[in-house]
Amino acid sequence: MNRREFLISGAALTATAGMTAKSYAAIAGANDRVNLGVIGTGRRATEVTAGFVQDSRVNVLALCDIYGKQIDTFKNERRLKSHIADAATFVECEQLFARKDIDSVLIATPDHLHVQVATAALDANKNVYLEKPTLHRWHERTALESAASRSKKVLQCGMQQRSGAHYLKAKEEIFDTGKLGDVVLVRAVWHNFPWQRRDIPNEPKPADLRWDLFLGPAPKVPYETARYSSWRSYHAYGNGLLADILTHWADVAQWMMDDHAPVRATALGGDYVLRDDRDNPDTVSAIIQYKKWNLNFESSVLSIKDPTPSVYFEGTKGTLNLTRGGYTLTPNDGEPVVLDAHQSLEQAHAKSFLDAVILGTKTPAPLAIGLDATMPVEMALRSYWDRKTITQADLAS
Repeated sequence: MNRREFLISGAALTATAGMTAKSYAAIAGANDRVNLGVIGTGRRATEVTAGFVQDSRVNVLALCDIYGKQIDTFKNERRLKSHIADAATFVECEQLFARKDIDSVLIATPDHLHVQVATAALDANKNVYLEKPTLHRWHERTALESAASRSKKVLQCGMQQRSGAHYLKAKEEIFDTGKLGDVVLVRAVWHNFPWQRRDIPNEPKPADLRWDLFLGPAPKVPYETARYSSWRSYHAYGNGLLADILTHWADVAQWMMDDHAPVRATALGGDYVLRDDRDNPDTVSAIIQYKKWNLNFESSVLSIKDPTPSVYFEGTKGTLNLTRGGYTLTPNDGEPVVLDAHQSLEQAHAKSFLDAVILGTKTPAPLAIGLDATMPVEMALRSYWDRKTITQADLAS
C-alpha cells in the first residue's frame, strides 16, 4: 500500500528562500523592488510573467515584441492585465535597454535570438532571466560567457526545476543518501503537444510584424505564417523536442546523478506524421551515455497519451519516478513512498531570480547550469542531423 508522505505547496517557497526577513534587512542598501522588462510576449512569456507578478517585489514596466497584436494579447491576459496595464511597449529591444529605470529583463524570444538578446541585455547592465534553452547553437556559448563575465549582473537560466522544493528534497534525501543504490538507467518521457500539431494556413504578413527582427541571425527567407507561429518546428529558429523537453529532463537527471559530462549521444527520429515543410522531427528518441549510466529520452508532439511526463531513475536498490507534480520512491524492499507537490515552479523560479537580484543570494540556475543542460541536447541534435553517434570532442569541432 502506498504511504503518502506529505504535501508540498506554495508555502514551500518560504522554506527554500535561504534568507529571513532579518537577514535581508541587514543588507546595506538593499533595493526591495525589481523593475522588469519582458522581451518576447508569447505563450512561454505569459506563464513565466504570471509567476513573476505573484511576487509583490516586481514591477513590470515594459514589454517588447516584434508584433503589436502579440503585445495586445499579452496585456489582455487575465492573470497579467491588472499588473501590466501601464507597461510601456517597444518593438526593438534596444529601446527597452535604454530605459535606465529597468534593471532586469525576462527574455522569452524564439530560441535563435536568445544569445543575441541576452548579450545585449548584459552589456546594457541589466539582470537577465533567460528562458531555456540557453543556447541555440553550441558555438554561441563563448559570446554569452564573455558578456556574463563583463557585466557581473545576475544571469538566471530558465531551468525551473532547480527551484522546486520537491526536486531539492529528492536530491538531498534520496540521491545524496544513496537510497536507490547504483543508478544505471534513467528514462525521460514527455509526449503530446497539440500546439505543435496545428495546421497553419499561410496568410499575408501583418503590417505591424517586423519579420526582419524575427529572422535576426537566421537565413533571410520570405515571411511564412507557420515559420512565425510555429517557429519551434523549424531548425533555423528552434531545436524542437530535443531543446524544448530534453533540456529540462537532462538537467534533472544530471543534477540528481551529480554528473554533467555526457560521453556520447545518439538520436533517431523523423516527421512520421507531420509531413510538411517543418523540419524538426515530430517524434524522437535519444540515448545519452555517461560514464556509469545511460539517459534514454523519448518524445513526440503527436497525440500519444502521457498523463505524467517524468524522469524515471532505475537503481539497484529501487526506482524513483520524478515528475513536476511530485515523486514515487519504490524501494526493492519496503513500502513505496509517494510525495505530492503543488508548488508553481514558475513562481518559485521567479522568486529565485528576485532573491538573487535583491538579496544577493545565489541563483540555483546560473549560466554554468544552463550550459551543462545544453551540452547533451547539442550532442543529440548533432547526432540527429549528422546521422551518427556524437562525442564531446565532435561537438567542439
